[in-house]
Amino acid sequence: MVPAPTILAMFLNTAIDQQVDQFVAEHSRQPKDDEYQTLRSNTLKRVRGTVQADILKEDQGQNTCIFSTEFSLRMMGDMQQYFIDEQIRNFYSVSISGYHIAEAGANPISQLAFTLSNGFTFVEAYLARGMNIDDFAPNLSFFFSNGMDPEYTVMGRVARRIWATSMRDLYKANPRSQKLKYHIQTSGRSLHAQEMNFNDIRTTLQALIAIYDNCNSLHTNAYDEAITTPTEESVRRALAIQLIINQEWGLAKNENPSQGAFIIDELTDLVEEAVLQEFEKISDRGGVLGAMETGYQRGKIQEESLYYEHKKHDGSFPIVGVNTFLNEAEEEPMEIELARSTDAEKQSQIKRLRAFQKEHGADSAEVLKRLQDTVSEGGNGFEVLMEAVRCCSLGEITNALFDVGGQYRRSM
Repeated sequence: MVPAPTILAMFLNTAIDQQVDQFVAEHSRQPKDDEYQTLRSNTLKRVRGTVQADILKEDQGQNTCIFSTEFSLRMMGDMQQYFIDEQIRNFYSVSISGYHIAEAGANPISQLAFTLSNGFTFVEAYLARGMNIDDFAPNLSFFFSNGMDPEYTVMGRVARRIWATSMRDLYKANPRSQKLKYHIQTSGRSLHAQEMNFNDIRTTLQALIAIYDNCNSLHTNAYDEAITTPTEESVRRALAIQLIINQEWGLAKNENPSQGAFIIDELTDLVEEAVLQEFEKISDRGGVLGAMETGYQRGKIQEESLYYEHKKHDGSFPIVGVNTFLNEAEEEPMEIELARSTDAEKQSQIKRLRAFQKEHGADSAEVLKRLQDTVSEGGNGFEVLMEAVRCCSLGEITNALFDVGGQYRRSM
């Protein structure tokens, strides 16, 4: 798990500071203690956004964990409890992500099954901490990838049906908690360096699938992401895909334009059944956490990735411009601008970090000790993180938490 709680604490503090600065500009003085608390409380109640923070997909699909799985789940619970205590209702405390599972090689069925089962694991973990289902379920969001397979056409329909039914019948959640909110990003894995301009066509089709399936938000990839960080030109083209669909493509202005179509209804039922069968396999292995201990999800993702790559390279899975309908004319190499940070930018960041550490050196040790004590004694670590980020760097906080939370070690 990347240090998401620390970054989130920095973000929330920045939002609070912006409101304080506005107060100062309007009143030409610093707010009094009670005024500051009112500003702080109102800011937290209104702030909007999403933090990823999903430790389960990190283990299963990305391999970028730094803390132990147990400690990361604990910190995620601390974050959610803080959201409840501070009435933070418009911010998502976790983006339960299937995108990275798909990017690692999972097919659409595995992506959906693993992501939903991870979501239910968070629900069970938070309920075990004594939270009420309707206090935290609205703070959960999902994040899926849309590729070119037909199953992606009904990704949202199936996810929402399984989630709503389970939340209603199993957890007795209210209507707001039954609503599954999800973001779609078009598939980075489907982008290819060969005939790279074709990638915009793939992204457009994936975006249409997402809109027809009623996603809550959408990210369209840039065509050159197959090689580098997108350029300003390629990002504008990626944005234009959404703009043209929304402004010019009339069918996208209609809600559920495919609703009632035989292929959509039939595919929804088939995908749902396949996902439920995968749930049974995970359950037989002791649930999500038990399956992770034996590497079940990661192994399945790797097998599906290898299967896809074999079919791509032997041509049995046709990809235009990559393994079929190849350009007979010798393709002119494209001049691609590779995005790289300059040494001056690097040194500037280091200089600002050292200045920050020097300015707050007298306070950081005491706050870090309090953070460690709070975590060790079972208190809410995120509550102290909100103070720690004002005088401690990300590295200082991470190293302090290593001592009480443990570093990640993959089960072999």
